[in-house]
Amino acid sequence: MSRVVSGVNPVREALAARPDQIEVVCYASKDQSRLSKLLESCKKARVKVSACDKKQLDRFAGSHNHQGIAAIISDFSYSEIDDILNFCKKSGEKAFILVLDGIQDPHNLGAIIRSAESAGIHGIIIPTDRAVHVTSTVEKVSAGAVEHIKIAKVTNIARTLEDLKKEGLWIIGAEGGSRTCLYDVDLTVHVVIVVGSEGKGVRPLVQKKCDIMVNIPMAGKINSLNVSVSSAIIMYEAVRQRL
Repeated sequence: MSRVVSGVNPVREALAARPDQIEVVCYASKDQSRLSKLLESCKKARVKVSACDKKQLDRFAGSHNHQGIAAIISDFSYSEIDDILNFCKKSGEKAFILVLDGIQDPHNLGAIIRSAESAGIHGIIIPTDRAVHVTSTVEKVSAGAVEHIKIAKVTNIARTLEDLKKEGLWIIGAEGGSRTCLYDVDLTVHVVIVVGSEGKGVRPLVQKKCDIMVNIPMAGKINSLNVSVSSAIIMYEAVRQRL
């Protein structure tokens, strides 16, 4: 199976992370000079490149929003939970894992992955069912960050949290109605941050598996944040504390 990755940053990051998995890079011939450095990198990595006109590239990428370049790359390779835990141990850092309980919008997932990779998250866990997975849209919105972070799919989030507890990780869920403020919680320990879906939040069964639920203090009249924004706030509070 293969997927199409479009846009300058996603193609560049795919080329940096897994050049051997890129089948071909197509670019709009009129944009060759603007893309010259990226195309030269493709050639150095011995990745096949092909020029085409804009209409052909639109069809190839499945969108007009491709910035003049797209690539066919092997289907996204998901990690296992053990891969993430082993990566945590090898890093020598306190575990820093993100669990997404049913994100539906690929734009939100892409934005969360981009923030998570920048924040140094060791891995992301998503459910197999009733949630968006890594797609070309997610890849583009993440600006290629999906190529640099471990993402695992699991059939049961609640059971996975139980297993992570047995590994000595502290489970912190995010919920607007909770009593504990995010800024009053120690995030310097081995931690798993759990964020819920758009609208419904963290499911009740999953909340029961969390050690504590926290809220982000709100000062305005709007009492909620976009899930990608709230995820970034929580992750970067952990970064702030760890610094």
